[in-house]
Amino acid sequence: MARPKRQEERRSQLVAAAQRAIAAHGPDGARLNRVAEEAGLTSGAVLYYYPDIDELMFEANRAGMERFYEGRVRMLEGLPDDPVVRLLALAKSGLPSGAGDTEVRLLCELGGSAGRNPLMASLLTTLYDRQVGMYQVVLEQGAARGIFTLAQPSLVIARNLVALEDAYGYRIIAEHPTIDHAAALELIVANARLATGHALTPS
Repeated sequence: MARPKRQEERRSQLVAAAQRAIAAHGPDGARLNRVAEEAGLTSGAVLYYYPDIDELMFEANRAGMERFYEGRVRMLEGLPDDPVVRLLALAKSGLPSGAGDTEVRLLCELGGSAGRNPLMASLLTTLYDRQVGMYQVVLEQGAARGIFTLAQPSLVIARNLVALEDAYGYRIIAEHPTIDHAAALELIVANARLATGHALTPS
């Protein structure tokens, strides 16, 4: 029997393998054999650590989403108490690093399956709403301190900013010739400048 630490490491590796399988083949095509192939294991070895393959798929999806909410919450906690710094950090961290960003490819595949998969639709809706909430907190803090002059209610601005993350994220994953991470970030920040009445340059 695998030792607890070794077992935890192996399970983490399988979650990453499942993410790659979903990104490559879609949620419906990420079968046991494809996860095993990505992990370099037999199907039996995968089932040893995850007897219920649906549990593995759920963990792969959850782990991909964790980066864009729980990971960003932790990031904000480590930043200075400055709404400008935090707003810029949120915008930057909401985009894929590049076309090969596996976790964002995973989310793109999940988005495509949401119309026929109520669980995925629910997970993605929850993720979206939580990200909106993060932006709202930063926007309202900035407005309360007189740093931001919001052009619209914070909910409207926050929803639009998260929607722009998603839209430009898709363009990056699709390898748009003129929209990479830096270009997408500047486009989102340009919108945020109009919405907050602030130049959004770190002090």
